[in-house]
Amino acid sequence: MTAAVIGSGMAGILAAIELKKAGFDVIVFEKASTLGGTWRDNTYPGLSCDVPAHSYTFSFARNPDWSMQYAPGPEIREYFQHVADQFGVTECIRFNSEVTSLEWTNTHWQLSTSDGYRGDFPYVFAATGVLHHPNIPDMPGIEDFEGAVFHSARWDHSIPLEGKNVAVIGTGSTAIQITSALVDQVDEFALFQRSAQWVLPAPNPEFSEEQRSAFRDDPAAHEEFVRELAITMFQRTSSAVTEPDSVEYQKVAALCQRNLDTVVDDELRKQLTPDHQPMCKRLIASSDFYEKIQRPNARLVTSSIDTFTPTGIRTADGIEHEFDVVVLATGFRSDRFIRPTRVIGIDDTDLDDVWSPSPIAYLSVMVPGFPNLFLLNGPNGPIGNFSLIEIAERQMSYCMQLISEVERSDSQAVVPTSEATSAFESERRDAAKHTIWMSGCNSWYLDATGVPASWTFSYDRFVEEMSAPKLDAFTMS
Repeated sequence: MTAAVIGSGMAGILAAIELKKAGFDVIVFEKASTLGGTWRDNTYPGLSCDVPAHSYTFSFARNPDWSMQYAPGPEIREYFQHVADQFGVTECIRFNSEVTSLEWTNTHWQLSTSDGYRGDFPYVFAATGVLHHPNIPDMPGIEDFEGAVFHSARWDHSIPLEGKNVAVIGTGSTAIQITSALVDQVDEFALFQRSAQWVLPAPNPEFSEEQRSAFRDDPAAHEEFVRELAITMFQRTSSAVTEPDSVEYQKVAALCQRNLDTVVDDELRKQLTPDHQPMCKRLIASSDFYEKIQRPNARLVTSSIDTFTPTGIRTADGIEHEFDVVVLATGFRSDRFIRPTRVIGIDDTDLDDVWSPSPIAYLSVMVPGFPNLFLLNGPNGPIGNFSLIEIAERQMSYCMQLISEVERSDSQAVVPTSEATSAFESERRDAAKHTIWMSGCNSWYLDATGVPASWTFSYDRFVEEMSAPKLDAFTMS
């Protein structure tokens, strides 16, 4: 039995490992020349994960040797490469092979790739990630700029930055990490802010050799450390997001306010004060952003961008800002998922049509009309609440249970019913009304209809749903 996995980032590596354990022959299709997903694509200065490193590991491949609380990007990329090698995934990857189309033919998927491959697979896992299609806004005059300009996920390391005037456009996690990394390296630094963000203080201590040695020597104690991190980071965060009146939310909000209050200059502090409640947008975690943005060579630009000029940027207040380098930390198109792959399901149903105006999925893992197509970290999952690795592991277990049921029942396909999906989506949207995400801000969490494209329930509800499929929500054929 064969299975296809699309993508060789974190979720793709996980899917391949679990499928191999279950006895499947696996081909992983990767559009790039190396594995790693977002940790391959993003190489910008200051890159790190905003989830503690010990929580951002596979449960079956703990890493006692993380260098610090929030590990740097290259270290995370190296971890995934090591796991892929260790579990025999690397040898299953077909690199430079982008999946261009999937077509369902009653019993299997016909898969086609950019390099001419054609193959039939009874099961396909889409592990294509969420944040991998850069959002590059249409900015007037950008083609006239004579300096270097690039998106943060396409960092041009050939451009020297020392002694340069550098601008970063954006105030999400990426922009804040770049700010912390570059302010002390460049001559002049400007951060262009469209809207202020709440910043959670996140000290990032290094782990001593004694600590790493203790983790290596006592796996049980290490696992308990990871468990306590999960309770602190995910269960409490989930409660804060879904219950804005909770004690957990008040604690997070107070931490954010105290952190903002460390900004000395009254005007700068006012400019950095968001017009929305903490956690309405994804919280920024940083140990030193407010310190770095107060450096003498750093400035915050809050006037909107009018146009690029040959030498920099002119803002709406008429000021000309000169730069050598401009970085677009403008985020990603988070609604793409498996697209632009063309996916055709039962009765020639096009996934693009089903996902208009916004993507839907039953429990974020399957879509009605598309049998045996499993989504890891798919639409409306708990991306804002927990470690993506924990999400993917629980989803993978759920999907493998469905496959086992298909095999046990001597069926060939499983697909969620439209009724179950509609009922779940209705409940999810209703629950969204009570979350902090609906408290009055415009964030990338919101879909085209203005509803959070995320898991709007508790952590416990997610664990319960993923523990075992409710088979009456599916059709076997």
